[in-house]
Amino acid sequence: MTDDSVLLDVSPEGLAVVRLNRPDKRNAFDETMIAALADAFETLKGADHVRMVLVRGAGKHFCAGADLDWMQRQGGRDRADNESDALDLARMLKALHDLPQVTVALVQGAAMGGGAGLVAACDVGVAMKDASFRFSEVRLGLTPATISPYVIAAVGPRWANALFATAESFDGAYAEKMGLVHYTVETEAELEAMAEHLAKLTFSAAPGAVADAKKLVRDMTGQKIDDGLLRETARRIAARRASDEGKEGVGAFLERRKPSWDVG
Repeated sequence: MTDDSVLLDVSPEGLAVVRLNRPDKRNAFDETMIAALADAFETLKGADHVRMVLVRGAGKHFCAGADLDWMQRQGGRDRADNESDALDLARMLKALHDLPQVTVALVQGAAMGGGAGLVAACDVGVAMKDASFRFSEVRLGLTPATISPYVIAAVGPRWANALFATAESFDGAYAEKMGLVHYTVETEAELEAMAEHLAKLTFSAAPGAVADAKKLVRDMTGQKIDDGLLRETARRIAARRASDEGKEGVGAFLERRKPSWDVG
């Protein structure tokens, strides 16, 4: 990592923390932070010893969305440059979404626009009940295009339609209601406790099976349930049963012991 706008820390046990580190800017995106996040996610993609990735913000806020100075600079560039810049953001979000590890967003303070998109791109979202969310793009004459695939997948098209079109602000409790986050907590201590709880679950699961389970959801979503799909699901579970992890996991269960990967 050559830039300190994003900090990447990996424990010997395999817990990675990706921390947005522009607290004076409420951790808002600019081109430098987007590039640093992309680098971090690319590094983690190939880190076989990493089993869980926490995404969080330094200071009082998770991420306030786009940096206004960055947006102003982009306003003076031509359409091709703007498209290239937006593609960098889109690819960074996909890199997060496609990580093989369990990814968890821990949200305090503001999670606006692209910040809320980061939450949606993670497997699990945990937020303070008083956290503040908003897809505010239409108020600026824009749309939340690059984050839309992940938000729509998280909350469904009807909620996304309402939130994108009105730019209504909502708190963490409401985000949980619609499915943008999975858990809400009252205090920072509870936020840390939930992170520890999720880590314990993650480190009790087989890492290869976790990666395959995440891919399973991506591949099965929207598919027609026909004979071809039945055969594909049968092929996948058969491959897992024959894998080293599958044999170890079933054997450990029958022998009433922990499997080799379980350090939870």
